[in-house]
Formats: sequence, structure tokens, C-alpha cells
Amino acid sequence: MLFVERILALAAAAVVAICLGVGMMILAFSPARPGGAFSALSGPIDLATARQIVETEIAQAPEYARFFARLRETFTGDYEKTLQEFAERLSQTKTEQSVDYYLSEAVRRLRQSRGSLAAKADPEAMSRVFAEQLAVLQAVAREDKKLCVGFLYGATNQDFQRFAAARRPLVAQMATASLEAMVSGKTKNLARSQPTEADFKTLETALAARGLDKAEIDALLDGKMPDPPLDDARMCAAGQTYLEVLRTLPEASRTRIYGLALELMAKS
Repeated sequence: MLFVERILALAAAAVVAICLGVGMMILAFSPARPGGAFSALSGPIDLATARQIVETEIAQAPEYARFFARLRETFTGDYEKTLQEFAERLSQTKTEQSVDYYLSEAVRRLRQSRGSLAAKADPEAMSRVFAEQLAVLQAVAREDKKLCVGFLYGATNQDFQRFAAARRPLVAQMATASLEAMVSGKTKNLARSQPTEADFKTLETALAARGLDKAEIDALLDGKMPDPPLDDARMCAAGQTYLEVLRTLPEASRTRIYGLALELMAKS
């Protein structure tokens, strides 16, 4: 594939790293719970009470509470706007949301407002984002290979929602890694060029050295799925290998590829 076409493939979210970020953080972890304790009230809940309810719900999930505390400390305006909108929604709809929803929505909003900063982070902070993605992918793979492939390509379903809600520490670590990369990017503001054709060649060579064949590499890097498609176990294993190989690349190549992936996550 020509270099320009490879960049277009990246922009189309064909690269697994981008799909991972999107797939993880657009989770509707669990549906809203209409008809709960607030539905019998005749009027809206006042904003102060609604805000207290939201904050209490978050505080009861310690893994997520730490993320929100760090968000308040580092991007105070984003934190206040997000919590205020959660409270306004609860006040008007009297529809309960899960704490998993609050985390997912907070991360989604943060990526939209601050996500591009992650591409300017120091190498260690960027690497942690992808390390946590790999940890989630490995956990999904141990449970269900079909679920693993859906996660690779950003698909979510009730099975994945249940998986994520049952593993809050893992989800929280991934969310926090993304936040810390944005904090690092704001502080360091490191400018990076886009990946070169040599970077992609290095990646392809490393993937082949780990035993991936052309069909698997094309599926990962170019979004080309063979006909018939790769079976779930094979595609799931290839996705894990991809993220494992990325972190072994020379730092210059690795950080350029990471940087582009993080930029595109922010725009997704």
C-alpha cells in the first residue's frame, strides 16, 4: 500500500490501536434505569440535589472516584461542566444512570475537548495508554474470542457491557492512562511528525517476525479482511500481537505511530 493510502487507512480507523480506543470508550456500559426511585416525583429534582446524587454514585465506585478526582485536579473546567450536565440531565429526566455510564461519558467528552493533547505527551505516558488497551484486550480474549474481535473493531454489545462493568479496576486504569497522557501533553507539548513509510515498514517486518502472515497484517494495518474472513481466534491473537509488537519498535517510530493514533482517537 502506498504511504498516502496508508495514512488514509489510518484516518478511516482501520488501525487496531484506534479502534481499541474508540471501542473502549464509547461503551454504553449499562442502560439507563427509568422508573427508579425518582420517577414518582411530580416535578424535576433541584440541581443541587441532582449534583449530590451524581457525586454520591461516583463516590461509591472507588476505582472511578479516583479518576474523577484526578480529572477535577487537572482539568477543573471539564470536570465541572461534565458533572453539571450529568446533574441537569438527572434533574430534568429523573432517569438514573450507572456510574459506568458516568465514566464512559466523561472520557468521551474529555477526548473531544482535550484528546489531541495526548499526542503531545512524553513517550512513557503515551505507552501507558496502549499498555492499558492491551491489558483490556487480553482480558477480553481470555473470556470470549468473538467478543475480542468485536472490541478490536469498536463494536459493543450487551456481553461486552457486562464484561466491562464487571472489571471496573481495569476500565478505570485505561481511562486514567488516557487522562494522564492528556495532562502530560498539556505540560510537555511535544511536537511530532506523522509516521513515515519506513516506520510502517519496520512495523510490518516486526509483525512478520512474530509469525503474522500477509492476510493478518493487511487486516490490522490496512483494514483488508480476506474472503473468507479470518476466524475469531486468529484475529484476536493477531490484535494482541499487534499491540505487543508496537511497544518493541524503536522509540522514534513507536511514538510517531502512537501520536497519530491518539490524534485520530480525539477526532473520532
